[in-house]
Amino acid sequence: MADEVLIVDDDARLAAMLSDYLTGNGFGVARAETGRGGVDAVRRRTPDAVILDIMLPDIDGFETCRLIRAFSDVPVLMLTAKGDETDRIVGLELGADDYLPKPFNPRELLARLKAILRRRGGGTDAQRVMRFGKLEIDPGSRTARLDGADRAMTSHQFDLLVALAENAGRILSREQLMDMVKGEELEAFDRSIDVHVSRIRAAIEADPKAPKRLITVRGSGYVFARQQD
Repeated sequence: MADEVLIVDDDARLAAMLSDYLTGNGFGVARAETGRGGVDAVRRRTPDAVILDIMLPDIDGFETCRLIRAFSDVPVLMLTAKGDETDRIVGLELGADDYLPKPFNPRELLARLKAILRRRGGGTDAQRVMRFGKLEIDPGSRTARLDGADRAMTSHQFDLLVALAENAGRILSREQLMDMVKGEELEAFDRSIDVHVSRIRAAIEADPKAPKRLITVRGSGYVFARQQD
């Protein structure tokens, strides 16, 4: 069965273009023109991914993403204003998996969409469960548990956590993490890594402001601690 993508955008011309392009590349497509309509569609249709514009006629994309995240971890690709770093960071903080500034090349959108769907598809059952004290990371089921309780995070954040945990004790730069998770070169100082790390800490640290599991190494990157309580 083809993956279904929900496009939430009130730009009828753009939505139609994306719909035709994605359909031609093997996806099923549903559309919503408002934020609340998008939230309702996620509840009713449970799509495999959502393409979400920030500028909508009722509630904006940020509020739409927040409402979706209250009940679903569906991958969300946000469309932001060109070069607007603030929009990008706010979207990631609210739980978006990735972002794409307008105007964009449909081929890039397709590549990013496939990437977040691959990440959501996860690994195989043969992947071992990693345990660090009370923290358990299971790449096969794509779950992280702390003291037996599931910890919520986006697909992108889970992949970052796995990359860090698989290299426990090793300092990883932002460039290395971006390459591990996205498989492509991105700007070394892209703030998205920092935003995602902050969200991961909120999920797995007893005190995110004084982290003991995911440590910042100033000027170098991040290191996941080998020994944890």
